[in-house]
Amino acid sequence: MQQPLDKNQKNKKKKSRAGRNLPAAIAVGGALAVTIVAILIFDRYLWVPLVAAAIAMATHEVVRRLREAGYVIPVIPLLVGGQVTVWLTWPFHAGGALAGFGATAVVCMFWRLALKGTPAPDGSGGADSSSNYLRDVAATVFLAAWVPLFASFSVLLVYPSDGSGRVFCLMISVVCSDVGGYAVGVLFGKHPMVPSISPKKSWEGLAGSLVFGVTAAALTAVLLAHKPIWVGVLLGFTLVATATLGDLVESQIKRDLGIKDMGRILPGHGGLMDRLDGALPSAVATWIVLTLVH
Repeated sequence: MQQPLDKNQKNKKKKSRAGRNLPAAIAVGGALAVTIVAILIFDRYLWVPLVAAAIAMATHEVVRRLREAGYVIPVIPLLVGGQVTVWLTWPFHAGGALAGFGATAVVCMFWRLALKGTPAPDGSGGADSSSNYLRDVAATVFLAAWVPLFASFSVLLVYPSDGSGRVFCLMISVVCSDVGGYAVGVLFGKHPMVPSISPKKSWEGLAGSLVFGVTAAALTAVLLAHKPIWVGVLLGFTLVATATLGDLVESQIKRDLGIKDMGRILPGHGGLMDRLDGALPSAVATWIVLTLVH
């Protein structure tokens, strides 16, 4: 008589070859896609509060993981400064994002001076505010750039009259790059790209990302952002590069911290940052290409 599967065995059966709970991942991805499409079609300015809420949650995820690893992060100025960075883009555009990021970095540098540092590894004596100051401030300023500053570029995309189309260029291209890389990598991946950082990423998967991502960027740039096709092709190659490298950066950070996911808020995906890792640097690249290249 066959024994019933325990919980762990059931979870293993649900997971795909790439390590995801595929049905849950598809359901969550679909819900996010519907939300984004509805916002961009009916009122594109709702994109701003959506991004603001997302970066607050994503920042908190990373801060929690850093604290678990012993970092001392100025949480309040980092979270408040992230909101300031995003919302200042509304009246001041790129200058507002730069001002918000600069102010956040300055306040965090001073705020960290007042926080108690981590104890010495040998347990001798209490730690003062100077313990690991440089490490903690470097991590804090990096986080302020990685999440709210990069995300503010996705907000900058939405302000022009064709802003919805520009955001669609970013989101559709990144999703297609991710889906193409995932599908081709699972089906045909045999040659790892960087096994020391992300063992499941393969050169075959990168080829899939290029085909799907460049095609999506070329079509969306022409049809939705009204750009020449060569701009769309340039955007596609740029976004595949930034999305792939962004994923690798987060993978390296998670390896440094000894964790698998940044969080558990999105079933089948992990944390919010595990979904935004490629989109954040890609937002910067999209704004640069669509704004500066004609």
